[in-house]
Amino acid sequence: MTLTIGALRAEPGRKTRGSLPADLGTTTVEVPLILVNGSRPGPRVVITGGVHGGEFIPVDATTRLAGLLEPDDVAGQVVICPVANPPAVYGGRLNISPLDGVNINRVFPGDKDGGPTDRMAAWLFEHLIDGADAYIDLHSGGIDQHLLDFVGYRLTSDDELNAKNRGMAHAVGYERVIFGTSAADGNSHAAANRQGIPAILVETGQLGDRDPATVNRLLDALYRILHHLGVIEAPQHLAPVTVQPRDWIWTGEVESPAAGLWYPDAVTGDEVTEGQTIGRIIDPVDGAEHKVAAVSTGKIIYNMNGLTVRPGTHLAAIAAPHD
Repeated sequence: MTLTIGALRAEPGRKTRGSLPADLGTTTVEVPLILVNGSRPGPRVVITGGVHGGEFIPVDATTRLAGLLEPDDVAGQVVICPVANPPAVYGGRLNISPLDGVNINRVFPGDKDGGPTDRMAAWLFEHLIDGADAYIDLHSGGIDQHLLDFVGYRLTSDDELNAKNRGMAHAVGYERVIFGTSAADGNSHAAANRQGIPAILVETGQLGDRDPATVNRLLDALYRILHHLGVIEAPQHLAPVTVQPRDWIWTGEVESPAAGLWYPDAVTGDEVTEGQTIGRIIDPVDGAEHKVAAVSTGKIIYNMNGLTVRPGTHLAAIAAPHD
């Protein structure tokens, strides 16, 4: 079947590149898309990068995948969006959009009558994610974030959907596969799950990394997922997985209680216990100190590297193995 998104069309056995306008109310942005319509039937897979600003590895990896993936090698359809949130990618360097200060990965599936970021999320769901057979959202540690590579998925009330989520997550080939116990929030993969679409989140790299070796690590992960989904044969160059994926569970997130300067005492990769002091926030005016404690026991999967924080800033996320 012809793959059609807006004014872009790709006949079977063809690849189409272009962009589509997204009306965000206060402005209109161009969203780049690459449509790869395989020469054989198969699933429709949607891959997004650039949901957040300052996360460069997903943008690079999706752009490279779009150049490498040929229709004759594909069974099904692959929709690649390297920059899913142009205002944040081009106009900002943090998780929030400069248009309205909103983190798009908290408001999916969005609201077409809402503010700019809600409209951006709604546009992505309407044009890309609705009707997909699988969805892969790519992220990395931004310029202010230390992060261990991991894959995220959600548990739902649908056992078949859970099995598909977990299968995709384990196919990535990363050691840490961390699941959330609910699909009720505004993350992209959770919102996709609520529409019955298998979906995962893949986090690769940290601190605004753009090193080619990190990009290749994510590219290999994408090849493994596409092979798992039956879209491609396993590439000959693909190195075997050397780690055993292990299920972890999120146990808590630590948020800043105040504005000030953040001085961590425990960092990414450290084991912490509930109640342990993991850092301090210093008021730059009077030097007052706010101690910050771990909200749960486990390992810090990512933590804030930046110095300046405001109330609600995510300082650390903690997970523990789930055997």
